[in-house]
Amino acid sequence: MGPKKKEKSSGKKKLSKAERIRIQKEEEERRLKEEEEARLRGEQEEAERFEKERLEQEKREKLEAKDQERRGSELTELHALEESFLSAVQWKEEYRAYAKWEHYIGCDGSPDPAVPQEINTFMSLWREDQNEDIEFVIEKGNKVLNLIDKLDFLLLDTPLNELPEKNVIQYQESILDLQSLLHQKYDEATGNLLKKANTYADSDSGNMAMVIKDKNVTFCIWANLKKNPRFKNHTFCEADYGFDLPKSLAVSDVAVRILHTHYDHVSPLRRILPLHLMQELSKIRSDLVLEVTEEEKEKEEGEQKSEKESDLANEEENYTPGRKSGISFKEDSKSDADENEMMGEEPDKKSESFNTVSQVQVSTLQEETNEKEEEIIDENIVDLRQFAPLGGVYHIDALKLPPQAKQVKGWIMVELLDMGLETYPYPPESEESEEATYPQIGMTVQLLDTVIYFEEPTVARWDTAGKQWRTDGISNINYKMEEKQVSFEMDSFYTVALLQDLHLNMPYQSWDLRPTDIDELFLTVITAFAEVQIQIKGNQCMLSSIIVEKGEVLSYLTGRWTTPVGLTIALKKAGVNIFPAEYSRKYVYVNKKTPLAEIRAYQQMALTASAFAFSWSKWNLESGEDQVVFKVSEHLNPDPIKDEDWSLYMFNGQRAQRLKISETSEAFSEELAEETEFHSTLYHMIKDFASEPAIERVKKASCLFTDAVYQLLLGTRVLTYS
Repeated sequence: MGPKKKEKSSGKKKLSKAERIRIQKEEEERRLKEEEEARLRGEQEEAERFEKERLEQEKREKLEAKDQERRGSELTELHALEESFLSAVQWKEEYRAYAKWEHYIGCDGSPDPAVPQEINTFMSLWREDQNEDIEFVIEKGNKVLNLIDKLDFLLLDTPLNELPEKNVIQYQESILDLQSLLHQKYDEATGNLLKKANTYADSDSGNMAMVIKDKNVTFCIWANLKKNPRFKNHTFCEADYGFDLPKSLAVSDVAVRILHTHYDHVSPLRRILPLHLMQELSKIRSDLVLEVTEEEKEKEEGEQKSEKESDLANEEENYTPGRKSGISFKEDSKSDADENEMMGEEPDKKSESFNTVSQVQVSTLQEETNEKEEEIIDENIVDLRQFAPLGGVYHIDALKLPPQAKQVKGWIMVELLDMGLETYPYPPESEESEEATYPQIGMTVQLLDTVIYFEEPTVARWDTAGKQWRTDGISNINYKMEEKQVSFEMDSFYTVALLQDLHLNMPYQSWDLRPTDIDELFLTVITAFAEVQIQIKGNQCMLSSIIVEKGEVLSYLTGRWTTPVGLTIALKKAGVNIFPAEYSRKYVYVNKKTPLAEIRAYQQMALTASAFAFSWSKWNLESGEDQVVFKVSEHLNPDPIKDEDWSLYMFNGQRAQRLKISETSEAFSEELAEETEFHSTLYHMIKDFASEPAIERVKKASCLFTDAVYQLLLGTRVLTYS
């Protein structure tokens, strides 16, 4: 083995220096040849890529030019469809006038809350009414609540151009006066009831306990007639409310009232926009829809010019693709002079009639304004932009027990006091009490079955001086969500509410809009906690279902037809908030889009929703602020839509296109689908691939149906909150 290894080793040494140089030279020549081939190949590929881009650019320019040529005719055709919005506005205006007339000739004795004289007369008569029976007050209170609801609805539903600032102030003042009068009457009825508390005394404990339950209020009262320290706690079995008093109160002339109003008359009224801002938003709304009128005027002016180059320059300025529109929400506040100048313009009659932005819509769009916001520093103060009371308010009061009637020799004698209902101070009001520690008050309250809490609510007390909800002063909170009970301790007697985060169901996980018949469709919004399905039929809508992890809930709301605004109010009161408000962007991740793209998309989706289904797309997150992306499919039958039937569309408010990518593509691309073109409207882009029956259904769609769909789309803002 040894000699062989040596022989192998000696064989390598025989390679001469000349041979090595030759081999290196050959390798160098091969390397240079490969580099040259790679360079030529790269140049060829670059030339091919450049040529491909040039051809694509030429094709795109031709498509853009073609789009510009037919832009005027397309906008004119779209404007004819958008007349349905104006027709809906006129119908609702006539309906409101008809409803007022029906109320007038009805003569049912109830006042018109929008007429100051009638509502003031109603309140004056009730103030003078000496009937202080608690059951009468509860019954009368239902009528008062109905009047408040009507005023609230007027503020939310009336178009801005029909709602002068003085009317807004008047309605809000009437609401506050009615709320104050109603609570005053509850106090008077409570005082009257306590004067004869011994006539309702319980045979076992000797104390008085009473429960009255109504659809809008639960009234519980307990009077400590015997002052027996053994009876320091009590549970109202009929209502599942209870309390545990400190010993000092158990031996005092005290009464405990738990007045659970199923409504909230404590929190400040929702803010109504200043008049100039309302008018500005209304003007924007008109400009967005009636742009075709302006373009027609520009076209006529352009034809009168002698120089063709000037015409072309103006046309490019107005129609350049991708240009940011001047029609957007102002980021900088205007001066008073600018506002006056804007408001002094005389709008076109159609524009004036078409100002359809309601307060519900305004609240969702106000986020674009540049108003100063007050930051909440104290961690104990509840931010009402993020949280809201749910399930009403619990007024928990300790009251001084008035002298009771006594029977003396056949006479009933009672000591009359000039003072009305008085609260019993706890802790005691004295200099020593400021440093002393007093026992806590235990409370147990029952949650309403008509609301849904997706998480354990925040327990807060009302601070009368600061006009705010606070979390301090309440401790040892214990939740029994299955039994719908919450127990806690308080250092004094407070008005208490259970608050829920307004944005638990935002952002949405997905959404879709699917027609089921002529002027009928379902809007489905899927959130982290629930699947909410809303049915729209004509100008009415209703909750079809709310499905959570444990099954369907809030069945009492389903099957009840109402207006879009009415449904919005009902769902919010029930704890299902899928309607972004003015400050929602501060608490929710928002897929921000320009108002031009978003609003026009909702309008044209509503116009075509009678025959086409729309749905969420993941690429909407990747398309930037100026573009919205969603899925579209023609849908004329009740069969489920297959994945391959969906197509992706992109729209910026001025141009629509069909995308080549699908929902399962690896990356986002704006490349056009094969054999497709640009269009100035989403309607015409969809029309390119639509059947005749589908287009006929779109043209025959009811104006009220189209308006209802638009109201819900703008209310939920599915393109930015998904």
